[in-house]
Amino acid sequence: MHLTPMNLPRVDLKERPELLLVPAAFVVVMLGWEFAIPALGVDDYVLPRPSQIVDALRTQLSDPLFWGHFRVTVLESLYGFLLGVGAALVLGTVIAQVRLVERAFMPYIVAFQTVPKVALAPLFVVWFGFGMTSKVVMAAVISFFPMLVNVIEGLRSADADRVQMLTVFGASRFQVFRMVRLPSALPFVFAGLDIGIVFSILGAVVGEFIGAKEGLGYLLLQTNYNFDIAGMFAVLVVLSVLGLIAHFIIRLVHKRLVFWSEENRVLGA
Repeated sequence: MHLTPMNLPRVDLKERPELLLVPAAFVVVMLGWEFAIPALGVDDYVLPRPSQIVDALRTQLSDPLFWGHFRVTVLESLYGFLLGVGAALVLGTVIAQVRLVERAFMPYIVAFQTVPKVALAPLFVVWFGFGMTSKVVMAAVISFFPMLVNVIEGLRSADADRVQMLTVFGASRFQVFRMVRLPSALPFVFAGLDIGIVFSILGAVVGEFIGAKEGLGYLLLQTNYNFDIAGMFAVLVVLSVLGLIAHFIIRLVHKRLVFWSEENRVLGA
């Protein structure tokens, strides 16, 4: 079947003005940036023009070493995300279901949550070395708490009347969890996943800042030492695109699996 202009879906820009406003704002900002830098007399090593950043990005993407750094950061972020999310799912479920565990461990979790996670990066490097492990742990710790808060809040958001009805009809605790609490928690879980995947990239890069021999964070430091500001912006663009891709993947899975839910406020940001 061939698509023709007659059977293509029409997009109403009045209902979705962002389809026009977003690219228009991007073009205006980029053009203003491009021509304002020389007009204001700003040196290129202070703030490069977009065209210079594109040239630096093109150079990096053609370099095999860049893709090695990219691969390391992606693996560190992914492993840390899986580790942090897995631990948060287990611990959050136990805390939400067992009141004694909540009373015993929640004060310590809250106290640890108040510690700036970035400040832990040097300790992780000392404990786990300069390799990938310290960055994975850093990514896991940063992505753990948003996920934990959303799991606990999601499991507690179940409709009390539905829980009581199933209990009256003799449903076991596991059946109540599977049929009521888990479906109610899924929107919150995906909200935590959405934050956690972005935070895991942040954690991996921060770990690479402290001590690493490879990765995009290490590459950022190298371009900084070489006063290659356009190269730094190019790496930042890659990190931004990586975060956007991860965000849209989570959102796509969310819409596929939890299609009945509406947008929920994100917890633990």
